[in-house]
Amino acid sequence: MLKSSRMKTGILRQSRRSFIWSAGALAASPLLIAQQAPGGPGPGPSKTPDARSIVGLVHGEDRRRNVYESLLAIEDQVLPILKRKKSVVIKPNLVSTQNQVAATHADALRGMLDFLAPRFKGPVFIAESSAGRTWDGYDNFKYTPLPAEYKPLDLKLVDLNEEGKYEILPVINGDLHAVPVRLAARLLDPDAFVLCAAAMKTHNVVVATLSIKNMALGAPLRSAPKETPRWNDKRHYHGGVRQTHFDILLTAQKMKPFWGATVIDGFEGMEGNGPSNGQPVASRLAIASTDFVAADRVGVEAMGINPDWIGYLNFCSQAGLGQYDLTKVDIRGPKLADLVKKYSLHGDIERELQWMGPLNEIPPKLG
Repeated sequence: MLKSSRMKTGILRQSRRSFIWSAGALAASPLLIAQQAPGGPGPGPSKTPDARSIVGLVHGEDRRRNVYESLLAIEDQVLPILKRKKSVVIKPNLVSTQNQVAATHADALRGMLDFLAPRFKGPVFIAESSAGRTWDGYDNFKYTPLPAEYKPLDLKLVDLNEEGKYEILPVINGDLHAVPVRLAARLLDPDAFVLCAAAMKTHNVVVATLSIKNMALGAPLRSAPKETPRWNDKRHYHGGVRQTHFDILLTAQKMKPFWGATVIDGFEGMEGNGPSNGQPVASRLAIASTDFVAADRVGVEAMGINPDWIGYLNFCSQAGLGQYDLTKVDIRGPKLADLVKKYSLHGDIERELQWMGPLNEIPPKLG
């Protein structure tokens, strides 16, 4: 519960002066270094090329059971981390508070809670920072009955925007200027096992959104419902396709030490104009891992998407945040190739792939 001295300092509402000043740290930050392959953009060598990762994969006709069994497949990976933690924080995806296909389903959360119930003695928090009204999503998608269903877990729903506790991370905006953003402190709690409840969807900027995108864009806060003036730090991440991939890397590097495990619910994915307005795809699978990069790599493969097209995942691999090489991922479950469904991509895919090319700028004249 946010008990460490570092967290107590970081989660306090900071003054405007300290908030703005912290952006200056970006220029000197080692987080700015993202490796590229010699000769041009694209995947470079990983810092951990020999490290293998384990991913649980389940295919079936019951969403809740799929999620539960995907975690069961990696139980030996999860329990050593879980037993050291004082709480669990489940981070769903509520990019939309109205469209169920765009959001984490309550039965996916039930699958996670079914796994936790005999293995963890609360408290457990379902916590989100929606770009809309978080509690509208909780109500519309039937999250609110869950605490009564899982009383021994001491389950609570939390609106991270309303909670208003944060740590500062400098990122770059669309003008490539350093700007500080407020990341939800509860997702950076060293005493918490952070469990990502991701959805499998195409995206209108970064091609696909799975575990890492759910965490990185769910962490920046916006103003609480009754707070004035209004503000939204998520907007800093949407200045351009090139910048967005890099800011997701910066945020993932900040959050990685606090991640426990992820489950990607692909029972009904989204293709086309995701992450909010696409069409459902009946993939009928669930993917789980303590390595978020590896889980996303399996998800990308299941969607039939070229893995080289997703910049932030390649950057995260190059920065050593996980294994993106599928030949070094041990999948526990059915043969992945048998489950691939080629998702239709967003209609703006040509613009999305511009991050792979050179930055076309007119150089200044010297002299």
